[in-house]
Amino acid sequence: MKQIPYWMDTAPALPDRSGKDLPDEADVVVIGGGLTGLSTAYHAALKGARVVLVEKDQVGSGASGRNGSHCNPGITISPAQARQRYGQERARELYDAFRVAVDLVEEIAVKEKIDCDFHRAGRLGLVCKPKHLEGMHAKQRDLAENFGHETVVLSKSELRAELGSDYYHGALLDPLGAALHVGKFVVGLADAAERAGAEIHERNAATGLTRLPGGGFVVETMRGTIRAKQVMAATDAYTDQSMPWFRKRLINVGSFIIVTEPLGEARAKELIPNGRLLVAHKNVGNYIRLTPDNRLAFGGRARFAPSNPASDIKSGDILKREMTEIFPQLAGVRIDYVWGGMVGFSWDRIPHAGEVNGLYYSMGYCGHGVQMATYMGRAVAEMMDGNPEANPMRGFGFPKVPVPFYNGTAWFLPFGGAYYKAKDRLL
Repeated sequence: MKQIPYWMDTAPALPDRSGKDLPDEADVVVIGGGLTGLSTAYHAALKGARVVLVEKDQVGSGASGRNGSHCNPGITISPAQARQRYGQERARELYDAFRVAVDLVEEIAVKEKIDCDFHRAGRLGLVCKPKHLEGMHAKQRDLAENFGHETVVLSKSELRAELGSDYYHGALLDPLGAALHVGKFVVGLADAAERAGAEIHERNAATGLTRLPGGGFVVETMRGTIRAKQVMAATDAYTDQSMPWFRKRLINVGSFIIVTEPLGEARAKELIPNGRLLVAHKNVGNYIRLTPDNRLAFGGRARFAPSNPASDIKSGDILKREMTEIFPQLAGVRIDYVWGGMVGFSWDRIPHAGEVNGLYYSMGYCGHGVQMATYMGRAVAEMMDGNPEANPMRGFGFPKVPVPFYNGTAWFLPFGGAYYKAKDRLL
């Protein structure tokens, strides 16, 4: 069993981008080589900026290569919550951004000829109790009437044509949900950024930032310093002590995934006949899909603990039990991959992007990072080019004062996890 992400293990091999000398200066320095940073570098370079990206490991080594490889529209809070919190017009703008984000991933894949298995598989939002199906009908009406988004509610009997399991009691089918091979997309986007003119420096962590009186920054790295007119922080859940302001404003949550041995096409279709993406509508739910080579990828929170080799194995055991509870026919299946990663959450469960003390940033995707990181990279490139209206998250900046007694280590997660698991059982 491999303790590495399936998506990166089955993607084309990354070239070695380490050991290179930094230039003395750049227009833009991007810190972080995930989808946010790569998209920022790509779009800024297309505008003619001299872009240098520094990454402490390899591109895609953080959340961008460790996720469930879902690319779905839909805001990080419910549509009703968004309308209540921000008003109809602002909620619609946000919702449209999440939808356009999926389109952008597809556009880049087509334009740059990235063979990443992108296709509109459709997403099933699954309900675990009969009484929750009424909420799906309400959400369907809300999406159609207030957001112009058509979805389909499936009863338990109708769901049987979509799922080889009787575990769930219905679903909301969103036909715009997309599947892709995120490892191939990361590799392809890095190549596209370089073709556009961006320099990528791997295994070269940024260790400090100094804002200059006349504007710009000096970025300190493990391989020297570079002066930049603008700097973009694209580190999200992997933000370290070099940027304590952001660490104190993000909650980093572990998420874990197992991938089975190849099941064969016939057996895979017995599980998910139409190849949908599955997401359970629970506080502590699962995200499930078939891989391009007919394995089942099964993810979830499992344990409210950080990701490390020992934690990943324990979480994998929990996920296998959950998987076989939903799909009893997989009881004897071998698990070929298990891994974990960190997901960046904001306290209000909305991504945040903007500028603080001259530093640009986009973080806190709350589990919607594949599409939103890609989209927000483009948005930040526009912001740095003098177009602040391109930021759909404008006005939602992180709080100026951090949460009391919080220093970036989410010590309270086990207690919160127990609460939400109990809530799922009782409600």
